[in-house]
Amino acid sequence: MRGLPWPVRQRRATPSVTTLTRQQCAWLLAAAALSLAPHVSWLPAWVMGFGFALLGWRSLLLWRGSAPPPRLVLLALAIAAAIGVRAEFDHFFGKDPGVALLALLLGLKLLEVRVTRDALAAVLLCFFLQLSLFFEDQSIPVAGLALAATLSGLAAMASLTDANGRAREQLRTGTLLVAQGAPFMVLLFMLFPRVDGPLWGLPADAFSGRTGLSDTMSPGSISALGESSEIVFRADFDGPPPRPDQRYWRGPVLTDFDGRTWRPRAFAEGAAPFYTVDGPRLNYTLTLEPHNRRWLLALDVPAAGADARLFTSDFQLLARQPVQSRIRVELASHPESLIGLTESDAVLAAARRLPAAFNPRTLALADELAAGAESHEAILRRVITHLRQSELIYTLRPPLLGSDSVDEFLFDTRRGFCEHFAGAFTVLMRAAGVPARVVTGYQGGEINPIDGNLVVRQSHAHAWSEVWLKGRGWVRVDPTALSAPRRIDDGLAAALPEGEALPIMMHPRMEWLRGLRLRWEAVSNAWNQRVLGYNPQRQKELLARLGLDQGSSWMLGGAIAGTGALLFGLLLWWTTRKRRPADPLERVWMRFCTTLARHGIARQAWEGPHQFGTRIASETSMPSATREAIRAVCEDYARLRYGPKCSADDMRALRTRINAIRLP
Repeated sequence: MRGLPWPVRQRRATPSVTTLTRQQCAWLLAAAALSLAPHVSWLPAWVMGFGFALLGWRSLLLWRGSAPPPRLVLLALAIAAAIGVRAEFDHFFGKDPGVALLALLLGLKLLEVRVTRDALAAVLLCFFLQLSLFFEDQSIPVAGLALAATLSGLAAMASLTDANGRAREQLRTGTLLVAQGAPFMVLLFMLFPRVDGPLWGLPADAFSGRTGLSDTMSPGSISALGESSEIVFRADFDGPPPRPDQRYWRGPVLTDFDGRTWRPRAFAEGAAPFYTVDGPRLNYTLTLEPHNRRWLLALDVPAAGADARLFTSDFQLLARQPVQSRIRVELASHPESLIGLTESDAVLAAARRLPAAFNPRTLALADELAAGAESHEAILRRVITHLRQSELIYTLRPPLLGSDSVDEFLFDTRRGFCEHFAGAFTVLMRAAGVPARVVTGYQGGEINPIDGNLVVRQSHAHAWSEVWLKGRGWVRVDPTALSAPRRIDDGLAAALPEGEALPIMMHPRMEWLRGLRLRWEAVSNAWNQRVLGYNPQRQKELLARLGLDQGSSWMLGGAIAGTGALLFGLLLWWTTRKRRPADPLERVWMRFCTTLARHGIARQAWEGPHQFGTRIASETSMPSATREAIRAVCEDYARLRYGPKCSADDMRALRTRINAIRLP
């Protein structure tokens, strides 16, 4: 089918106005489909459906050999697309409506493609759509999809310059263009000034769609994360990782309770910790995924560092701005430090406060447990003993609870997730007069044996409690461990009751799949650290090693221009140098000519095989048999080169004839 013209209205041919072949249109459709398909995860379903419907319509026209639709039809479709985008997003300005419009305009442009100029515009739209992929995701698979779409687009452009070319050669041309541009891409990536933040920065939708840990806690809020394998952060320790019972990654501290929901209390912030660290020190690097919050989720208890982080009066570690892109933080923690030894009366009073007329059975139980106790430590021991003996069940699918949620959990359903255990324990302690609060964050993590990093996922989200004891400060108590101790040492799957349905990645028979995931995550982590993690600070360090001053625009611009000129020169030399031909027939002919030249029988650069053989036949300085043999080889080569396809037998016969020549 290659070379058949697209049946369109005839126009006068100009350098940019010509009919398109089926192959050219096929390349355009392939580039458009590869550019549009990866957006299925982010664009609304109707946008993707409309876009692919337009591509399917164009493909059907190609199959039938029909002309493109009238321009009035295209205008009506464009207006309908604009109205749909406006209704979907309520505005036209922003990342999401912009990409949606781009996807629809690409399909509409392909429908009106009639000439080369239209086709080039469609290819450029494909390139913009490929770029918009990185607004949402910059992972290796997305980069691979963008590369495949780019190759298709470049092959489409190559086909527009040679309507009768072969598809394989056009794809090869696109691949060569990508390879030639790669050095310049690396140069600009390494030296062009980096900026902090995401690729897209409009406030309306720059950081939408973030999920994960919340700054409030109510029954079911954390169990909803239990089946998510999304990575929250990675920790790379200088030495051995801490014990499982020390892997508590501190997030929001929740003090205020309204009977159902726990919320944080106002806290102070400072550049130095509100405590004194003591005991063994753990040094580690935290690679934190964006979550659009300020929490750094440090391991209890973080020490002061050289970077500009903030410490809170409830012992969190915060960034100065919300974490809106992947960051690396060098941290140190002292898990055995005592905190809150001199807590204020206001904080302790807030940690005893309970709402009125809620959970009466729990309040009665607390009075019973506190009766006759000589100290808060004694009350703590009694509550722990009672919860251990209550045979509460740890489950990923707790039942719904009503207004007296703690009563229903402790006395009726007896089934819950970590937020149920932490909330109930804290209410019991407060009702008994002991200051207590809830801490949320993450607990545990799995070691990736490929790169040695400790990986913490959303499924590691956890809630525990802190009680304040005189002389000891805030003491961590994990009520979940009282009923499900394996949750701390062996993870979520080991702690769930026998027979409960597990998420697929936690199932024992999926060990091979978990192994594949760990290998893939190690590769992704290397990509994130070395490519996506190349931030302004790392660029500054690289430029310093190269002896360049990042603050000098002249020096940096000169380095980019000079290196670019060197790369361009090398590329020009590579493309213009006389390369050894890859064609076997051509190689035999060139070796034959080289052998003749060594014996003083040189072929001129302008001579074809027929002219060369004719000239040699007229020479009188060599035997006639030799002259005729050379002329016969020249005629055979010309016949094989410009005649029908050369077979293996023809090649053997030509080599035999060449080897039979005896040169003086």
